[in-house]
Amino acid sequence: MRGLMILLLAGAVAVIWVSNIWLTQRFTETTRNRAELRLALYSGSIVSELQSNSVVPLLLSRDPLLIRALDQGDFTTTSQRLISYGEEIAAASMFLLNREGRIVAATDRNRLGELLNAEPYFVQAQRAPDTVFTSTEQATGAFDFTFSRRVMDDNRLLGVVVVEVNLARLEDRWRGTTEAVFVANSEGRIMLSTEPRWRGRTEEDALALRSPPSAIQRAIEATGDWAFGDPSPYFFGDSTIRLESRIPFRGWRLTSFTAYASVRERVNGVLALQIMGFALLLAGAFYVLSRRARMQSVVFQRESAELRRLNDRLGREIAERQKVERTLEEAEQSLAQSQKLAALGEMSAAVSHELNQPLAAMKTYLAGAKLLLQRRRPEEALSSFQRIDDLIERMGAITRQLKSYARKGGEAFEPVDLREALKGGLTMMEPQLRQMTVEITQNLPRQPVMVLADRLRLEQVIINLLRNALDAMKAEDRRELDLIVAGGEEAVLTVRDNGRGIDDLDALFEPFYTTKKPGDGVGLGLAISSGIINDLGGRLTARNGARRGAVFEMRLPILDRSATAAAE
Repeated sequence: MRGLMILLLAGAVAVIWVSNIWLTQRFTETTRNRAELRLALYSGSIVSELQSNSVVPLLLSRDPLLIRALDQGDFTTTSQRLISYGEEIAAASMFLLNREGRIVAATDRNRLGELLNAEPYFVQAQRAPDTVFTSTEQATGAFDFTFSRRVMDDNRLLGVVVVEVNLARLEDRWRGTTEAVFVANSEGRIMLSTEPRWRGRTEEDALALRSPPSAIQRAIEATGDWAFGDPSPYFFGDSTIRLESRIPFRGWRLTSFTAYASVRERVNGVLALQIMGFALLLAGAFYVLSRRARMQSVVFQRESAELRRLNDRLGREIAERQKVERTLEEAEQSLAQSQKLAALGEMSAAVSHELNQPLAAMKTYLAGAKLLLQRRRPEEALSSFQRIDDLIERMGAITRQLKSYARKGGEAFEPVDLREALKGGLTMMEPQLRQMTVEITQNLPRQPVMVLADRLRLEQVIINLLRNALDAMKAEDRRELDLIVAGGEEAVLTVRDNGRGIDDLDALFEPFYTTKKPGDGVGLGLAISSGIINDLGGRLTARNGARRGAVFEMRLPILDRSATAAAE
């Protein structure tokens, strides 16, 4: 027994020693991994903010209202126009400059009349055919970030539209953590930072001015969090972990200094629990040894009684578990049958929804062919029959697609011009558009907007969007439908109607959600369309318009010219 006690003590010392080394490395690595994860999230938020604002100058430079205002010098409604756009994209500010560089429209009306003809974003935008990004350092050391683009009409320069990007709000999200963060441009100058005194300086000058531990403490105190304590325990010879990440934008770098937050305290806490456990174990062993002789018979009796009780309880538990397993088998069989019925119901509803549109078009063409035959014009009737034959082919393709709705793969992807896909959808919806008397406004670029997609499924999504727009405008006296195709970093199709708008945006893309009357729809169109766009690598979004009506945006990855040439 004494040998066992000595062996137990030696084992306890070895376990505590190994645990100390292993836990120290583990908690340190955990701290580093969390810092790397936060750095990736910060980088993604910066890129997302820049991308969401980069396309706005292109759209504004093509706005007919802004072009007409610059051409005629009438700016009575332009500021309100910019304010409405600003509310939708959450930009810091937007303003419009005439050819002399004077602000003629702005989301901040106090800036109207300012002369900015010497600003870099105005000068560079006049010379460049595309959107220009500029970063300007203020006297306080902070930086302003802007996207600007010139406004042209018949090769005449009318002015420049400027969108300011609010990256400063990202700094507020970084404060209050156990790290100091800054973003530097390609020249190494710090533009964004949780430490205000670092802005406008290089990393070497900034660290000489205020050390990373002091910057971390300052960022935490600025948010009112006093629970962190001393952020600089100097663990492994360093006070902080320095991590750096490249931002895929103009050579920017994102750097963070993360403190070793309470690594030693966490290790000591676990070691204290281990020591306590071994102490209790040794105390119990000494107690058992001292009373073993007197209590041996009593222990045997108690163990026998305990074993009998355990056997009885184990028998009851086995019986209960067998009963539960039988119940579970019955429940699984019922669930499998319910899933089969639900799948059959969803498939039948989807077939009914997707074939409704071609059937309606076939009915219209049959009526036209009948009228032409009555007027003895068989040649023109043949064209209607040809269209009916094309619709039958399309219905067959739709049923083949719906058969594979529950599995991935099998799509025939090819380069597709988004403009041609829109024309195909309009051709499909031509009878309904003529019957309802819809005023259609199309804004299409001159150059092809190529995407990699299955053309039939892409036209299917466009038809669903057009049909929803027509259903939303049934009660309107004047029906207006705006179709906009834009190509930039993404291919974007915008469908805007003047209906009553969308009541519940959150449940809009849920299966079987519909606001139509019974018999008019089953609520699968937008759910299927959203799934198709997700399979193509894009996204389908919806919002209510600034005044009224609904706006649907279909965004797909753009296919560059080199990829298009290779595919051809």
